[in-house]
Formats: sequence, C-alpha cells, structure tokens
Amino acid sequence: MPLTSPLALTMGEPAGIGAEISVGAWTALRQDGPVFFYVGDPALLGDAPWREIADPAGAAAVFPAAIPVLPLPLAATAIPGRLDPRNAPAVIAAIERAVALARSGAASAVVTNPIQKSVLTATGFAYPGHTEFLAALAPGEGPPVMLLAAAGLRAVPVTIHQSLKSAIDDLTSEKIVAVARATAAGLARDFGIAAPRLALCGLNPHAGEAGTMGLEDRDIIAPAIAQLRAAGIDARGPFPADTLFTPHARAGYDVALGMYHDQALIPVKTLDMAGGVNVTLNLGVVRTSPDHGTALDIAGQGRADAGSLVAALRLAAELAAHRLERKPA
Repeated sequence: MPLTSPLALTMGEPAGIGAEISVGAWTALRQDGPVFFYVGDPALLGDAPWREIADPAGAAAVFPAAIPVLPLPLAATAIPGRLDPRNAPAVIAAIERAVALARSGAASAVVTNPIQKSVLTATGFAYPGHTEFLAALAPGEGPPVMLLAAAGLRAVPVTIHQSLKSAIDDLTSEKIVAVARATAAGLARDFGIAAPRLALCGLNPHAGEAGTMGLEDRDIIAPAIAQLRAAGIDARGPFPADTLFTPHARAGYDVALGMYHDQALIPVKTLDMAGGVNVTLNLGVVRTSPDHGTALDIAGQGRADAGSLVAALRLAAELAAHRLERKPA
C-alpha cells in the first residue's frame, strides 16, 4: 500500500554527521523516494538545495529538486565536532515535532538522526536515550523494544544499556517473556510476519552445557521459552551464541534475542555496519534510525557514509506501509 504522507527526519546532534548524511540520503533517494522532510535548522545543510515547507503535505512536490525543511532554528551556530548544550532544546524539540506529526498522520513515520545523549542529559533531559523518550511521547501497546536489522539478520537485546554484570543480575524469565512477546507482536504488526520464529541465545558458553557452565540457561531462559511456547509463540532455544549467527542458523528464524546488548548488536554490526538500522517496536508511531552514533570525529569532513540512514528511511517506509495495511478501515 502506498504511503499517504512523507517521512519525518530529525536533525539529531547539530555538531555531528546528521546533516551531512541527511543530504547524502536525499541525493540517493530524490528520484525514487521514499519522500522525507527534514525537521531542523536548514543552516546545517550547507550548500545543499533546500526549501521551506509550510507543512508535510508540501514535501512531495519539493523533494525531487530540494530537501523539504520544516525549520527549527538552533540557539547557537553549530561547529562540527564541538558540542554546545545551548542547542539541546532544539534537538529535543525536533524529535517532539516529528513524533507529533507522525501521531497526527501528517508524517508516515519518524526517522531520527543520532543524538549526543551526554549533552541532553547535562541540560536536564530525563531519559536514557531516544527509545525511552519516544516511548513517553508515543506509547504503544507494550514495552518498547530495540530491534537491529541488517542484511539477513534481525536481533533484539533483552537487556540494553547497562553493565554486563547488572544485565546478568537483572535477567529474569519474566523479562525475557515480556521482551519476546513484544517482539513477536511488533514483527507481526510492522514487518508483516504473521507467525514470527524467535531464536533465543543462551547466556553462557554452550548455552550452559546442561548446567555445567552456569545455571541461567537452564533455570531462567528455558522456562521462559516454555512459557512462550505455551502461549502459542514460536520460541526456540536456548542456543549457543557462538553458532546462532551463521548463515545456516539464520535461515531458521526471523529474529534472534540476545540476553545482553553486545550479544545482539555485534553480529548485526559485523554483517552490515553501513546498512544496519535501529527499529523501535511497539511505539505509537513507526520509528527507525541509523545504526551508528554522531561520529563527532569526522563531522564536517565530507567522509560520513549515508548508507545506514538511507536504509533506515527505506525500512521506515516499508514498516509504515505494513502498519497502514493492518489499520482498520
């Protein structure tokens, strides 16, 4: 089903590579789309052609010739590589505006350029990152889930931004079940996978080797899988993480659930660092982002690769179309 409105792209950290990759994405997509508009300060776009639009409805007519922009001026001139807390409110406002437009239907989805969380936190931002802020702005039917997608692999971490020790301490059957349920629902709603197959990583080497290398796989992960299967979800495992990401293994599931951050993200980034996409499942809006950070060290040097943002925009359009198809008439 064709989209009825364009995608909203936020500017992200003004001192990072967000504007540069936004220009690169427009250059790559200007002929065939998907159409997007930029929410941010047009001064960041440099010499690229841009045109102010009054509302998202005007983006499609502008897109082939210029970047459509809903202007949101910065408080201070952005200098590549140099963080400035004075611009934090505008970064936050861009996200809020994009989400509001998506919730109203004026935008089909939100695609976020990378933010510098330390700068936002220093100015009183109350959320650990994008995901938590977006969940507050556009709550969905379940807990938000971070999914990383690359060529031939989708992966979800059960625990996210915490130390490895605390992640292991926090791992429970209840947490695994909640994340797995939310993942299955999100894949059905946004990816169009009616009965997703979930493969769960073991926590310990060899998935615990029957308890000889740790008890968590036997006592925490296996009971969670049994509970999921009893609820009709196709969950399998726990599988040794060192063999779960081979080409042969990946053919047998739709998503892998890692027990901690790096267990899920390392395979995705190894397979396709330039084309990986971060998706937040179970929001009230479709949201994707590039699978990388602000890259302050190369900002303003013309070296940034727009590939991940291009992939994020294309996937956002695909997910929004799936969600539109499932929307009641």
